[in-house]
Amino acid sequence: MDPSLPVSFDVIDGSLIKPIGGLGWPPPSDGKKKLEKFALLDIEPFDKEYIRKSPGTILRYPYEALTDETDYLQIDIREYNPVKSISKGLTSDGSIRQNEISYETTDGKNIRSGNKVSELTTTELNKTKKILNAKGSILLPIPSNVQDANSVSYSEGKLDEITSYIYTDLASNTTPAGGQGTNAFTQIASQLSTKVGIIGTKLLTDSKYKQLLATSLFAQAANIPLGSSLTRDQVIARSSGQVLNQNVELLFNGVTLRSFKFSFKFTPRNPDEADQVYYIIESLKLNMAAKVSEDKKFLSTPNVFELTYKKGNGPHPFLNNFKQCVLTDMSINYTGEGTYVVYSDATPVSMILELGFKELEPIYDLDYDDEFLPGVGY
Repeated sequence: MDPSLPVSFDVIDGSLIKPIGGLGWPPPSDGKKKLEKFALLDIEPFDKEYIRKSPGTILRYPYEALTDETDYLQIDIREYNPVKSISKGLTSDGSIRQNEISYETTDGKNIRSGNKVSELTTTELNKTKKILNAKGSILLPIPSNVQDANSVSYSEGKLDEITSYIYTDLASNTTPAGGQGTNAFTQIASQLSTKVGIIGTKLLTDSKYKQLLATSLFAQAANIPLGSSLTRDQVIARSSGQVLNQNVELLFNGVTLRSFKFSFKFTPRNPDEADQVYYIIESLKLNMAAKVSEDKKFLSTPNVFELTYKKGNGPHPFLNNFKQCVLTDMSINYTGEGTYVVYSDATPVSMILELGFKELEPIYDLDYDDEFLPGVGY
């Protein structure tokens, strides 16, 4: 293999390249135009009929040579794998949908582990199998607005003294003495019943708690005739100008999924570049569409996208990484300059492509454990 070529591609018969595992390659040897061998990421024009039929096709804009110094965004199209097919269960048990930058080299070795593919463990094979689902790649220039934003969800938690006291008293020493299954739950229920009675007696003997309970009951009763919304706290505030201390604290509430917006402007300068723009738009539309089953009774998940900022044939050494994404929305403005102008073949002179991606799973701390993780991480 020519060392100047990216390790993620093969040379076939010294004249044709494809992504590892790409389907539909090589094109049929029936006298059709044969692709010329090219240098690093410099792709010769495709016959149009091959582009639509070959899942391993590489589309690009602008249509000029990319070198080992060129920065660009690579969008790899993959088949969607349900969670169960990866984790063997209905939950992911962690992070399973990172973009896979591990490829098999011509000597049969995995570039990250250095092991022969035949010797890789099941876990390692699971990490590389997405390559077998290759549906092609799209190379686009780095968009003008490059940014990423990580977030997690927090919400206010409130706990007044009475509720805290009741919970603490109920939870203390309320455990089954022994047994399993239904018997254990029966024991807990019996102990809770006794506990509730004891706590109720304590509250009614404490004048402060007794007053609060009475206020709460009176407020609820007052709401019955007209369906009002008077609360215990409102009564206390109106009566004494005080409120219960709610012991407010910001509590971790869960993870969120990241979204990414990209905008690209296409101004094709020749027929070959116009063809590339045409097929890039068509490919994105096709692969974000839901798949209808043969019996028309079910819809399957559309293909997913692996986004990678690249520098030459390797990952970008600084910019952020992505996990597998879905293309949630896409829009094209065919009048990029504000007026309708086309070439003689009806190709618009200027187009603006807007893409919205969303990752399939959140970011976890274990995602940063990968020693091969390039750039600033996720």
